[in-house]
Amino acid sequence: MSAARASTGVPGPVVRAERPGALTTVQDLGRTGHAHLGVPRSGALDLPAHRLANRLVGNAPEAATLETTVSGAALRVRTPVTAAVTGAPCAVTVDGRPAPWGAPVRLPAGAVLDVGPAAGGLRSYIAFAGGIAAEPVLGSRSADLLSGLGPPPLAAGDELPLGTPHGPPAPVDAVPCPGPPAELVLPVLPGPRHDWFAPDALRSLACARYAVSPASNRIGLRTDGPPLRRSRAGELPSEGMVLGAVQVPPDGRPVVFLADHPVTGGYPVIGVVPEDRLWAAAQAPPGTPLRFVPVSR
Repeated sequence: MSAARASTGVPGPVVRAERPGALTTVQDLGRTGHAHLGVPRSGALDLPAHRLANRLVGNAPEAATLETTVSGAALRVRTPVTAAVTGAPCAVTVDGRPAPWGAPVRLPAGAVLDVGPAAGGLRSYIAFAGGIAAEPVLGSRSADLLSGLGPPPLAAGDELPLGTPHGPPAPVDAVPCPGPPAELVLPVLPGPRHDWFAPDALRSLACARYAVSPASNRIGLRTDGPPLRRSRAGELPSEGMVLGAVQVPPDGRPVVFLADHPVTGGYPVIGVVPEDRLWAAAQAPPGTPLRFVPVSR
């Protein structure tokens, strides 16, 4: 039995990672209200997909799901349970037989739910009725890869406990779920340090063509494209950073802070992407064309 399972002491059903995939983590709505302690929110990067997966199996929105990255995962259930897969479109099978994506699936005891590689986008969400019952840390079960809080990424053979189901699965035939963006368009509000940049920097940000960098991760969406010019040299004392902050490091290429971002930083922030427009960024693969669109408050 894995350390994750043994540490909780929670009796009941479990899921076992037969194939953990490239990066599969436990995520919920995140741990809010702790930035003053240096703890970022973390949580599911694509919150609408997380909420939808929970709704399909009768869970509350705050129940923990599994967030896969690129290559999916395979999980064996010890007892009968209902599951649903949302987020990045992918092939879903149960014991090798095709199963629906974006709909509740009843799994018999011992079955293996295989969530295939993302056919578009990056991250899929797997909800089990009752939710993943990993031990909460500061009120959240989310894995924070920067702070090291919450359960570690799944490894082969890991077992995670499930909670008690609260309601029946949703009676649905099909659900709306936006596909991955062919072009990522991010509105950006002026940031607290936009005056540290050349007068034409916001115009350059709007007119330049960027692409999502392969160096992107849960901490930030990095970009490839023309650097932004600064009008002031030097660096700032560390100051607070919010979700969606567009920070510009010394190479001049914007970085959009995502769920596991640091709570402080010393590079100037030229703008902020509204939180409700970040979900598409969670599903944008490397190379996706990216445009920033300046907006007013």
